[in-house]
Amino acid sequence: MFELFFPDDYVASTYFISFEKLYQEGYRGVIFDIDNTLVPHGAPADARAKKLFERLEKIGFSSCLISNNQEARVRMFNEEIQTNYIYNAHKPSTKNYVRAMELMGTTRSDTLFVGDQLFTDVWGAKRAKIRSILVKPIHPKEEIQIVLKRYLERIVLYFYKKERRNERKKG
Repeated sequence: MFELFFPDDYVASTYFISFEKLYQEGYRGVIFDIDNTLVPHGAPADARAKKLFERLEKIGFSSCLISNNQEARVRMFNEEIQTNYIYNAHKPSTKNYVRAMELMGTTRSDTLFVGDQLFTDVWGAKRAKIRSILVKPIHPKEEIQIVLKRYLERIVLYFYKKERRNERKKG
């Protein structure tokens, strides 16, 4: 039942992901959520985010930001990053995941998504049939509707972790 929302991978931070390894595995495009994935909610791009996008470009990745925020927020973050972006994305709708791949010139098989929310980011990526990496939120301060979703996410993550432990025991 909860498998619909299980990410393909779950890591502590976007900044711990081995994008070099993912590139070697054949991935060429990365779609990112912004708030609590790359920076705290509402924050501009910081030094870490800028270095990450420079690194991705050197590796050979195309990138795109997709956010449910309005254009002013996404544009402000992107001023220092200068990548593709889509605002008011209506995640988990798949429409803008597909649009992001079109902007990057990638396909479902060579694109991955990185985000911090199960019910918007991961579910949308799964519905779009692209690999999803869930990261822990950067900062605990969030809007009330997200705080409420986090309670439900804990339940799903409990079953996700339980399934992963069982897989490791079998393997």
